[in-house]
Amino acid sequence: MKRIYVAGTADTKGEELAFLADRLRALGAHPLVVDVGTQSPSIRPDIAATEVAAFGPPGLLGGTDRGVAVSGMAQAFEAFIRTRRDVAGIIGIGGGGGTSMITAGMRALPIGLPKLMVSTLASGDVGPFVGVSDIVMMPAITDLAGLNRISRVVLSNAAAAIAAMSVTPPVVEDGKPAIGLTMFGVTTACVTRIADALRADFEPVIFHATGTGGRTLEMLVDSGLLAGVIDITTTEIADLLFGGVLPAGPDRLDCIARTGVPYVGSLGACDMINFWARSSVPAHFAGRAIYEHNANVTLVRTSVDENRAIGTFIAEKLNRCAGPVRLLIPEKGVSALDRVGGAFYDEAADQALFAAVESTLKLTAQRQVIRVPYHINDPEFADAAVAVFSAIAQP
Repeated sequence: MKRIYVAGTADTKGEELAFLADRLRALGAHPLVVDVGTQSPSIRPDIAATEVAAFGPPGLLGGTDRGVAVSGMAQAFEAFIRTRRDVAGIIGIGGGGGTSMITAGMRALPIGLPKLMVSTLASGDVGPFVGVSDIVMMPAITDLAGLNRISRVVLSNAAAAIAAMSVTPPVVEDGKPAIGLTMFGVTTACVTRIADALRADFEPVIFHATGTGGRTLEMLVDSGLLAGVIDITTTEIADLLFGGVLPAGPDRLDCIARTGVPYVGSLGACDMINFWARSSVPAHFAGRAIYEHNANVTLVRTSVDENRAIGTFIAEKLNRCAGPVRLLIPEKGVSALDRVGGAFYDEAADQALFAAVESTLKLTAQRQVIRVPYHINDPEFADAAVAVFSAIAQP
């Protein structure tokens, strides 16, 4: 039987957990209350904290150091939930500690499995809790410190939401394999043409290369949900290396090595480091070409040395890949700003980027660099990427 997991700290949130479980039963659902607290519970949960804690470091329960307990129980709950095969959905309730522990487990669950976190922190920056998952954060409005006329309404709505999500049939796939593509505004023409050309045989899934987008793509690759990647826009690496605000993680491209999925990459938007408003640009970039994309986004042109480092980073990552890898170099420019007469045109910087890739990448039958004598947004470049991907990936 599939169950809706109801997670919280039964030592401090027992009344709320029992209320949620009752509401779910009234809706015809099958709740399973899981205690992630570290002190004696005020209700009897279906799964005791001792069972969850067994998946974490020793000494989690009954201690006095709350920080250690929260961190350890987060690890334990993540490991515990990975072992469960009866999860129809999961709902959690908590303040700061509970939210941290429960969302750690939620992030370990597959995309599409319903996840709802009722939290006192839900109206602030929830990025650390959600990560690249599909967790729904719901504000608790009042503190979760006993039931009242407000919290009963909030929790009742939360129960109705998770119950409905858990019984709604998933959207039926169209049967075509999904492929991930990375795009930025300055590479849109290229990626749009590629997606349109491949749509008959593949389902294109496009990710905005804003740090989160790249990490989401890579998580889906690791989850086996993407059959290939066309990574035209690797700009997140520039932000990672040089302090931009939209960085990749340090493990960018590692999923390609782990999985061996067919990979076609390029150097899209590696001519820029992203910052917020002009005033946020660090002083050491003074004298650079700077482009104000809008009042809130400012782009700084990468230098020769920075381009060399970016090219080396990409090539060293791809050297670890055993699957089919093709890296395409757009000789006439890597973004809409990087063309003759454009705000970021810098032939020396581009050549340093291209040379670093070619000198660092170890060529094999599976791993190749292909120079394309066009700008990245020229139709001919997109067509070349389609041809190369079609040659290494079977629909």
